[in-house]
Amino acid sequence: MSEQPQKEDRTERPSEKRLRDAREKGQVPRSRELANVAVLGCAVLALKATGGYVGAAARDWMKNALTLDPALLGDPDRILVHSLALARDLFVPVLPLLAVALAACAISPAAMGGLRFASQALKPDFARLNPQKGLARMYGSESLAELLRSLLRVALIGGVGGWVVWRAFAALLALPQASLEASVAGGVDLVLGAVLAMVGSLLLLAAIDVPWQHFQHRNKLKMTKQEVRDEHKELEGNPEVKAKVRQVARQLSQRRMMDAVPAADVVVVNPTHYAVAMKYKPGMRAPVVVARGVDELALAIRAIAEKHRVAIVEAPPLARALYRMAQVDQEIPVKLYAAVAQVLSYVYQLRAWVPGRGPMPELAPLDVGAEGAPDPADGDGSPAR
Repeated sequence: MSEQPQKEDRTERPSEKRLRDAREKGQVPRSRELANVAVLGCAVLALKATGGYVGAAARDWMKNALTLDPALLGDPDRILVHSLALARDLFVPVLPLLAVALAACAISPAAMGGLRFASQALKPDFARLNPQKGLARMYGSESLAELLRSLLRVALIGGVGGWVVWRAFAALLALPQASLEASVAGGVDLVLGAVLAMVGSLLLLAAIDVPWQHFQHRNKLKMTKQEVRDEHKELEGNPEVKAKVRQVARQLSQRRMMDAVPAADVVVVNPTHYAVAMKYKPGMRAPVVVARGVDELALAIRAIAEKHRVAIVEAPPLARALYRMAQVDQEIPVKLYAAVAQVLSYVYQLRAWVPGRGPMPELAPLDVGAEGAPDPADGDGSPAR
């Protein structure tokens, strides 16, 4: 069984990434009919605009070419120079037509998919040498469509050409009766009119071919459901890998917080649910949160604080408020300045207190407002001590 997805499996529209990759490889829709119309139409319009100049230049060139200069017979070396001058005089009048035709070659690519230089398209593709694929292209649906377009093209051009000749039949019979210049001008006008009419018929064919080419291009780039999933994983990242990255980042963050707990000044806890460690040094604008956690992480923070003899203060409302409003490595919110200052003052008093020299300091009730209200999942928030 072939490993390549079957055509009937490609049911999904091509993504923007697939279309962009195709453009980078030079795979863009192209319409031969639009290119023919652009080049032929622009050339005819340019010829009609410059017909008088080109006709006069052609007449002068013919006169000069048919006039024999007796001096050339006695000096053969001048024949080459004279021939080059004739070639130059013949090329210069038609140079604007060639320039317009070359510029018109860019109209079709620009209209279909934009002008783009794709270096990958220059690389050899040995898959095109596969006889099986070559036969498939020769006798496939694309070849049938090209045959139908060719037949329609011949029918349109032939029909329009015959109609133009029939309409201009009387004028054609009158041309031999006119002067040479009038006959040439009339003949050129009839030819240009016929060509413009055929360009109009080709324009109708191009109007059909352009949407068809866009449809065919997108149809070739259709994706299978598995390709869509793989591309989504490539762009967004594999969910398993992203989960692993988040887990590692979370572990590193927790480890960094645990390393900062021994240097903290106080750990405010809601005995088993919340724990927030803070540090304050002279010169700081406000205390900084160095660690915060809930449930198991809160117990770990508390255990480290007990091991390193960091002051632990049970203040459930303040612990809840700090956990909800403060972030690690950031200053505490302004709303909690007063309550945290009261806790730090209590901690400093405990450090300075000596048993037997006055009563033990006590922490006065803290006012943290609605920020310290318990959540239903927090339990009653009562102290463990």
